[in-house]
Amino acid sequence: MRPVYMVSGGITKFAKALPQTDFRRMVKDAFDYALADLPGLSRDRIDGSVCSYFSDHFTRQLMAGAMVQDYLGLNPKPSRRVEGGGATGGLCFQSAWESVASGRMEVCLAMGFETMGRVNTWKGNEFIALASDTNFDYPVGGFYTGYYAMMVNRHMHEFGTTVEQMAKVAIKNHLNAVYNPYAQRPGRLTVEDVRAALMVAEPLTILDCCQMSDGAAVAILASEEMAQKLGGTPVRVTGVGSGTDAMRMADRPHGEVILLPHENREEYADLKYPGVHSFRGGRVAAQNAYRMAGINDPGQELDFVELHDAYTSSEIQTCEDLGLCRYGEGGSFVDSGAPFMPNLDYGLSFSGSGKWRPLPVNPSGGLLACGHPVGATGLMQAVFAFWQLQGTIEKHLKDATLQLPDPRRGLIHSHAGTGTYITVSIMERV
Repeated sequence: MRPVYMVSGGITKFAKALPQTDFRRMVKDAFDYALADLPGLSRDRIDGSVCSYFSDHFTRQLMAGAMVQDYLGLNPKPSRRVEGGGATGGLCFQSAWESVASGRMEVCLAMGFETMGRVNTWKGNEFIALASDTNFDYPVGGFYTGYYAMMVNRHMHEFGTTVEQMAKVAIKNHLNAVYNPYAQRPGRLTVEDVRAALMVAEPLTILDCCQMSDGAAVAILASEEMAQKLGGTPVRVTGVGSGTDAMRMADRPHGEVILLPHENREEYADLKYPGVHSFRGGRVAAQNAYRMAGINDPGQELDFVELHDAYTSSEIQTCEDLGLCRYGEGGSFVDSGAPFMPNLDYGLSFSGSGKWRPLPVNPSGGLLACGHPVGATGLMQAVFAFWQLQGTIEKHLKDATLQLPDPRRGLIHSHAGTGTYITVSIMERV
């Protein structure tokens, strides 16, 4: 298995709808940006691609990936489509990594998009709900906000998590997005704003939920030899992991907690796991990625995380799955201020418990505020992590506010359904 580097990336503006363009042009705009950012890279040096988009229904077009491949002028090179619900972009990134790590390609393009603004919100929710069990969950109202409301209610019951802690996640990610010109829904919020917003599924208000989006993103991965030839400031992908779980939560068995290197069995002696409050597949994905990257304590060894916050509650749950804090402490982790950007004033007071070091989560604004065009989302995370590790945030965002002072290692995380597919990838500055 060969070392793999991300050498360039690009994204489009994420928006509720981009009616002036179609999916091919969206991807081309992101692709052109990535090529322009690395002058040593040209179309003829790309050996093939992987294309990610979640649903054929939004485009009303089968084989859309083949159409994008043609539009980018990459025929007759190899290409394939990957799909895995909300984790589609993360799976695409890892599929491109595999193409290079295996030696099959020297340079592989990972490209993703979604055009969700072509349909009404109720129809979009129906399309997304097709990622549930259509013989079991779907006929009885299997919409995902309802699933996540159920899960966070259990999290609140088990661990004492509060709606105010969830609101703080919304405040954090929306304010981060104020400094991200690609973001769909930036804003300055208060706890009162979040709680007074339209209730979607108790206790989740509309500001606790991400929005459907149009947008595209690309990440270009290369072998070590080719990365050196192309120049620029490559970033190494040092760990990849993925995990799965049953589609129907009622089918998920209880068992012992899957431990990360810094944990021990005794601290979870009384925890019923995974229940509906935790994502077992996320634990396995993290465990595999940490092992490959040589990470023993993620809270101490990571400098930032871009994770799949489709809901404020899922960010809290995922921080626990990733081992940034122990199970049951996700709300306290938020209260401490650890996942907030150190240089921004969120209008909040933090406990400053000292239990956790600063570890910004979703500097980009995450799905909540940057947007969630599903096939592009995991690749958007890769692009922001890449720019963060390069130290080029100011160059790309025209503002240095979101640039961390000396980041060396970051994590990106994609999540499908209620944890059916999950990916974790670790990226490091060379």
